[in-house]
Amino acid sequence: MVDLTHGRIVVTGGAGLIGSALIWGLNRRGIDDILVVDRLDDTPKWKNLVPLRFADYLDADDFEHRILEHPGAFADVTSVLHLGACSSTTQADAGYLMRNNFEYTKNVAHWAVERGLRCVYASSAATYGGLESTLRDDGDIATLRPLNAYALSKQMFDLYARRTGLLDRLCGIKYFNVFGPNEEHKGEMRSLVSKAFEQISSTGRIALFKSHRPDFRDGEQRRDFIYVKDAVEMTLHLAQCGATGIYNVGSGTANTWLDLVRPIFRALNTVERIEFIDMPPVLRGKYQYFTCASIDRLRASGYAAAIAPLADAVTDYVSNYLVPDRRLDAGDLVRIEATA
Repeated sequence: MVDLTHGRIVVTGGAGLIGSALIWGLNRRGIDDILVVDRLDDTPKWKNLVPLRFADYLDADDFEHRILEHPGAFADVTSVLHLGACSSTTQADAGYLMRNNFEYTKNVAHWAVERGLRCVYASSAATYGGLESTLRDDGDIATLRPLNAYALSKQMFDLYARRTGLLDRLCGIKYFNVFGPNEEHKGEMRSLVSKAFEQISSTGRIALFKSHRPDFRDGEQRRDFIYVKDAVEMTLHLAQCGATGIYNVGSGTANTWLDLVRPIFRALNTVERIEFIDMPPVLRGKYQYFTCASIDRLRASGYAAAIAPLADAVTDYVSNYLVPDRRLDAGDLVRIEATA
């Protein structure tokens, strides 16, 4: 077991969706000796940091420079949660993705392992490519065929870590379709819940892609959606239990797009109005109609917590965060727990 209360924790990508939620999860555990590493830009992701507790902040480029030039500079760090990456599946600059996702992760991983630090890093379910099945994390990763440059940048590090033996000392996490508070800065890369809330609030309806396969009805294409609060609990469990290798983080259930959007109408007390539009031809050959994470290895590692049903997770997100325009707030946890 790894004691996350001992020593400072580095969270890269700490202002992003999963990174800031991990800080929130650490705050829930009374942990705030955290160094946040990120690249703050002209998006509002800085707002995700406002309600959280942490010790310091460092720009991602400055952090990389210091671990390369002065490896002993962060002597108080004992754990690294490396979430920092460009997560845009539509990013066309493959060179940027290789530098930011592959080379940067190599530098962080080597630094952490050489110093004996606990290190968990974000891979991605996108590395599974066009596979449509229950996707297992115990197969041969060399057989996977990513469909975009983002997924390739993640796949390349997984393969590098395995080839060099780093994977025996690291824990890589393949996140599935994560949604929840603190994603508003992601623009077009936001989850459908966030986009649909905005669309329903302004027009009273939501448009979904039609199915272009006879074995799936419109709106019944399926995905493994995982609430960010559950993703946080799973990630911190893997960090604490000392797991190494690659693990899926998903719900283990394939839900339809209709399952995802209908709770939004109910949470807003709005009449359900769903229309179906043609999928752009450029997407049809790459579109996955079914994904589901196998979480057998996660369960075998000792993770026994229940996973929020999709409708409950969407309702919590809409009612407690999107409607009041709130972010995950460490202060709320103190007040709630104090009155429990």
